[in-house]
Amino acid sequence: MIRLKIRKVIHPRWTSVFGVSVLSIFLSFFFIGFVFFGYGISPITAYYEIFIETVGNVYGVTQIIWQSIPLMLCGVGLLLAFKASYWNIGAEGQLLMGATAATWVALFSGIPDLFQVPMIFACGFAGGAVWGLISTVLKSQFRINEVITTLMMNYIAMNIVLYLIHGPWKGEEMRGFAYTDSFSQAASLPTIGNSYIHWPTLLLGAVLIGVVYVIVSRTKLGYEVKVIGQSPGAARYAGIPYFRTIFWVMLISGGCAGLAGAGEVSGVHHMLRHPEQVSLGYGYTAIIVAWLARGNPLVVILTSFLFGMIYVIGDVVQLSFGLPFQIINVFTGLILFFLIASESLMKYRISFEREEQ
Repeated sequence: MIRLKIRKVIHPRWTSVFGVSVLSIFLSFFFIGFVFFGYGISPITAYYEIFIETVGNVYGVTQIIWQSIPLMLCGVGLLLAFKASYWNIGAEGQLLMGATAATWVALFSGIPDLFQVPMIFACGFAGGAVWGLISTVLKSQFRINEVITTLMMNYIAMNIVLYLIHGPWKGEEMRGFAYTDSFSQAASLPTIGNSYIHWPTLLLGAVLIGVVYVIVSRTKLGYEVKVIGQSPGAARYAGIPYFRTIFWVMLISGGCAGLAGAGEVSGVHHMLRHPEQVSLGYGYTAIIVAWLARGNPLVVILTSFLFGMIYVIGDVVQLSFGLPFQIINVFTGLILFFLIASESLMKYRISFEREEQ
C-alpha cells in the first residue's frame, strides 16, 4: 500500500527555498494576468510590452537600477532586524528622517562644500538610526510591541516632513509650492550619465550588503541575532543580552533606511519635498524584498532589482495602458500573499512511500 507521508523539515535545503520562491513569483504573475484581463487588456500583450519597456532596453534597465537603490538599503536593514525576530515595519519613516537630516546638512548646516556629501550620508544614517532606536527604547522600558511603534512612527515622520516643507523650511524660490530650496551642486550626488542612478549610494548599498553578510555569518553579533531570532528563551538561558543586541540591530537597520532617504533627496530630487514624492513606498516594499531574500543578505541584490522592476512596470502600465499607478500595490500584495502561503511548502516535505503488508 502506498501512503502519503508529510514530515516537518527543520532546516530546508537551499534548493527547496529557491524553488518555492520562484514558484511563488510565477504564481503571483499568473494571477496578475487576471488583473490585466479585468481591464480588458490581453495578459500576453501586457507582459510583452512590459518586457520591452523594462529589461528590453537600456533606459528601462537604468530605471530599474535607480528604483532598486532605496529598496536595497532598506531591504538589507530589515533583513537583519527580521533575523532577530524584531519586526521593524518602520523603514518608511526611517527613510524620511534620513532624508530630513540630509536636507538640514545641505541647506542649513553651513558645512564647507568639501564635506557636504560625507556629512549628508553620515547624518542621513544617524537620522534613520535614531528614529529606529526609539522603538527599541519603548520596548525595553515599557514592553510596547515594536510592530505598533515602528508602524505609527512612519506617520509621525511623514507629518514632520509636511510641517517642515510647509513651514520653516519652505523654499523662497518655490513660489507657493511646498518644497525646500534646491540643494547646491556640492550637496548633490553624481549620477551615471543622464540617468537617476546616484552611484555613490549604489556603491554604499553594495558595501553594506557585504558588511551585513559578514555580521550575520562571521561575528558574535550575528550569532546572537540568530539565537534570539530562533529562540528568545534559549538566548536568555545562554546569557545573551537581548536589548543590547536589538540596539545594534536597529542602529544598523534604521541607519540603512536613513541612507536610502539621504540618497533620494541628494541624488534624485535635490530638495526635500512631499513624503510620497521622496519615497514611493520603498520602506513598505522593502519588507517583501527582505522576506524574499530568505535571510541571505547577498540575495537582497536580486530581490531589490526584482521589485525595482515592478516599480518601473507601474510606470509602463500607467503610460502604455492608462492604468492607475496604484495598481502596483496590487502586484506587490499578490507577491507577498504567495510568499507567505508558500512558507508551509518549505517547512514540510511531502513523499509517497510503499508500506509492507
